[in-house]
Amino acid sequence: MAEPAELKGTTSARARRWLRRTAALLTAAPLLAGVLQIPAASGAHAQPAPTQAKASGSRTVDVSVDSLTPTTPSKDDTLTVRGTVTNRGDSTINTSYVGLRVGQPMNGRNDIDTVAKRKGYSPTLDGTEVAEKYEQKIGKLPVGISRDFTLSIPVKELHLGANGVYQIGVSLTGQTKSRPWPQVMGIQRTFLPWQQTAAPKKSKLTYLWPLISTTHLTARTGADEQQTPIFQNDDLAAELAPGGRLQQLVALGKNLPVTWVIDPDLLATVEAMTKRYEVQGQTDEDTTEGRGQAVAMQWLNDLEQAVQGHQVVALPFADPDLASLAHRGKNVTGALSHLQSATALASTTVDTILHVKPRTDFAWPVNGAIDSSIVDVATSAGAHNIIARSDSLRETGDLQYTPTAARQIGGGNTAVVADARLSTAFTGDMTRAENATLAIQRFLAQSQMLTLQAPDKQRSVVVAPQRMPTATQAQAMAAALGALSGRWTQPAGLGEAAKAQPDPRATQRVPAARSYPAALRRQELPTDGFRKIQQTQSTLDKFEVILTAKGRVVTPFGTAIMREMSTSWRTDPRGSAGFRDSVQAYLQGLTEKVRLVKKTDVTLSGRSATIPVTVQNNLLQPVELRLVLRSQQGNRLAVSDPQVVTVQGGHTQSVKFGTTANANGRAWVTAQLYTVDDQAYGPEMSFKVNVTEITSTVILVIAGGVLLLVLAGIRIYLQRKRSAARSGEDGAGNSEKQGGEAAEGEHAEPDEGERAHALVPGQPSDPAPDTGSQSADPSGSGEKVER
Repeated sequence: MAEPAELKGTTSARARRWLRRTAALLTAAPLLAGVLQIPAASGAHAQPAPTQAKASGSRTVDVSVDSLTPTTPSKDDTLTVRGTVTNRGDSTINTSYVGLRVGQPMNGRNDIDTVAKRKGYSPTLDGTEVAEKYEQKIGKLPVGISRDFTLSIPVKELHLGANGVYQIGVSLTGQTKSRPWPQVMGIQRTFLPWQQTAAPKKSKLTYLWPLISTTHLTARTGADEQQTPIFQNDDLAAELAPGGRLQQLVALGKNLPVTWVIDPDLLATVEAMTKRYEVQGQTDEDTTEGRGQAVAMQWLNDLEQAVQGHQVVALPFADPDLASLAHRGKNVTGALSHLQSATALASTTVDTILHVKPRTDFAWPVNGAIDSSIVDVATSAGAHNIIARSDSLRETGDLQYTPTAARQIGGGNTAVVADARLSTAFTGDMTRAENATLAIQRFLAQSQMLTLQAPDKQRSVVVAPQRMPTATQAQAMAAALGALSGRWTQPAGLGEAAKAQPDPRATQRVPAARSYPAALRRQELPTDGFRKIQQTQSTLDKFEVILTAKGRVVTPFGTAIMREMSTSWRTDPRGSAGFRDSVQAYLQGLTEKVRLVKKTDVTLSGRSATIPVTVQNNLLQPVELRLVLRSQQGNRLAVSDPQVVTVQGGHTQSVKFGTTANANGRAWVTAQLYTVDDQAYGPEMSFKVNVTEITSTVILVIAGGVLLLVLAGIRIYLQRKRSAARSGEDGAGNSEKQGGEAAEGEHAEPDEGERAHALVPGQPSDPAPDTGSQSADPSGSGEKVER
């Protein structure tokens, strides 16, 4: 039924009070001369108008409850409700007022859900208004206009009974020209937990307080000795600054009884910000200096103090997506090894930065959704406690209450089942005061009702909220926790919750893979993404072998690969793919800085010679490789054995290979770098070698020598002939003399031979072993090596 006619401002106070008491019996009648006349409460008049009002009139006004204090009142308190009413209809509302209605206590947790979803006004469900003197007159409310209201009512005037959760409603009652009778034209409901005395068996409440962010660091670092980190953007500085999301989480959490759940990657990233860092621009070369050093140092200092005395749980480094690994990654070679590395890195990171020893034996799949494969993957890295959620590990028995969180799921593993209603209480838009107020009251109501379900059983309850709450969500969460005040709950750490005695009738069977929510499955990292990660790791493994300062490369790329599997990418698939591509491209670019300098054709003159091959290293550290030279025509040209070469950073190194020519002709030679463990490194380089055993130059040299010998012989002959003519009679004696001169002449002739030999071209000098920083351009055209 619609709200009955109520005379407001045109009848006496006594008449108005009487009408309220008989609300369910009165009907509307037309106005005559501006005076509203109340007909007898007969069946004939109790039909049309009220029915229409019920269908549409009670949603005309938007009633916003922006604050309610105290959230869990005591009998001597005064309840204050503030908010706004807005006319969303098409007619001006007259003689309106705002009042508070108190309904019956809720019978269970499902009742709370039902009331929260209900729209429109129902006189049988929404109760009656409290005393008239606590109403606030609004009067005329034009279309689209809002008015603020404040209701202050002593709690004793609410006439609350036994402990329980009471529905309260704030309603606006008024009338319009087309419906000229008082009626409820808008209502907002919320809940009022009422606990006069402390519960005999308080629930042990564990609230997880997550410190997790998205990926901010790239795999790139500066070329300096400090390896200046390079960030994707400087957004993290805003989160750490006063009022920022992460700053609020730390500031609020330090005074709350919570278990801190931290992604170590966030700590490592913020720690990197405390020193000089760069922010990448449009291109890799375009960077600007980061500005967040001060806020980063302050945040880490505040966090270190905040976690003292609290339990700290460290997630695996970069918060890897366990469901994606289980459903798409575990069949890709090496994928699970990254989870193990991330788990091992978690403890040392938190301990080093915060100086606390965290627990690393908890795994937290996204939204607490689990199946058998997720449990298998999570436990493979050493986690024996899986944080699940009750909308995933559902109760299938006949329990009439919410069981304790801990469940034994086999293999020595425990599922810690967070309560879904409490865990999702603050996932909405908490920037609106109304949303925050309603969420807080609903959270308190659900937590109290949970305790009231079985007041003689003390149970352990876990709340696992969204992974990255906003600042306003964190503020609402903190307000709700602060309002509990120990009346029906008491705080407990996550470790204590995991050790609690399980309820023997609670569900312990892990859901099958087909039960995993389709919406969550669509967000998972694709199999191709894990293959790209595998490719990057393979490239890194091969690159690592040649390095002498491995940590400068292995550390930033190792953590970058972990970040590629982060749960935070679920809402950003394009960013996820872009990050993977950028890591692989940058690593590949580094590997290509160590390479063979392209060589042009070579000509060999003679049966043996040396061929220099140059290795270039544009990295900032020395590398060590093995260089192999192979002849494709071994019967024509043989080359010497492989050689190990060490090239300093920013230098080139020439390596000489001996060759032996067995026949003239053309031979193809390939040069290939190998790592010291015999893995091919970089592309193969081929060049042509022309083998000429006797070249034209050698022929000219020989011909010149023959000619000199011939000339020398002619000269000797002529000298002897002239000598014989002068002393023909002096036979034998003169002959001896001429022989001596000839001997002297032969002794002198080599001087001329040496001068002639100087015309023969010498062998070009070999390059120096270390040529320093050189161009990578190919060697000169027509390179000629002679012996």
